[in-house]
Amino acid sequence: MSTATLERNETGNTMTFDEIQAFLYAEARALDDREWDTWLTFYHKDCPFWMPTWDDEDKLTEDPLNEMSLMYYPNKQGIEDRVFRIKTDRSSATSLPEPRTNHHIANIEVVTREGSKIKLRFNWHTLSYRYGNTDQHWGTSFYTIDISGPKPLITDKKVVLKNDHIHHVIDVYHI
Repeated sequence: MSTATLERNETGNTMTFDEIQAFLYAEARALDDREWDTWLTFYHKDCPFWMPTWDDEDKLTEDPLNEMSLMYYPNKQGIEDRVFRIKTDRSSATSLPEPRTNHHIANIEVVTREGSKIKLRFNWHTLSYRYGNTDQHWGTSFYTIDISGPKPLITDKKVVLKNDHIHHVIDVYHI
């Protein structure tokens, strides 16, 4: 996709491919820099955050309410609660010290555009370092971004972890 402006929606808001890419990079940078409050500003209050699990070697679970998930927050409040626990060390899943992470994003694709909603798909690879060990996680993410307001917001996030045979707890900053 070129840097040409995506078709205009009914409110006149637009977002170029370069702006979409910058938006995704900024979200990843907030995670890498552990800027939790900044990271939360990328999400709409009703945004579900879901990481399904593999039901089989080649089939993902399809229903976060009735099937196993690696991670599921039905809205931003759940994400905020997770960030609160990370920041205050009130979780057994919290990694202390927090790992250093580096997110790499590639193959960004605009899947559909419906009015002010942009559906994206992209691949990612995250390296994390803690206690002298480097781990890596990779997968594909599916986002819906709403550009109708003053700032784009993620309104739906699905993360497919491709290397799900992991030896420790996976957290929001790993993906």
